[in-house]
Amino acid sequence: MRVLLIDDEAELVSTLAERLSFRGIDADWVTNGADALKQLDKAVYDIAVVDVKMPGISGIKLKRIMATKCPKMRFVFVTGHGSEEDFKEGSEEAGAGNYLVKPVHIEGLIKKFKEILKQ
Repeated sequence: MRVLLIDDEAELVSTLAERLSFRGIDADWVTNGADALKQLDKAVYDIAVVDVKMPGISGIKLKRIMATKCPKMRFVFVTGHGSEEDFKEGSEEAGAGNYLVKPVHIEGLIKKFKEILKQ
């Protein structure tokens, strides 16, 4: 499984990528939407973990662009400060149940990955 982590909090995504790699999951990370789109030209990902609220392009808009470029990729949204409306929109975009609140717990995230890939 190959995962792309996208969040404007560099410390968070770098640590998460490291923890995933310890569990045998190949994870790359970027801190903005533009770099995420560039990364799609370099590698194929099974799942993208996308922060809903980022400077520049929002996670919701980024997901729509990424899904067009990579229709087989699945998505999980994360947020640390989302509103009820963000939650609703994120759940609709990612698929019911594919929306997590920070702090993200590694075992819960891995469980979510496995659920998504079984669908």
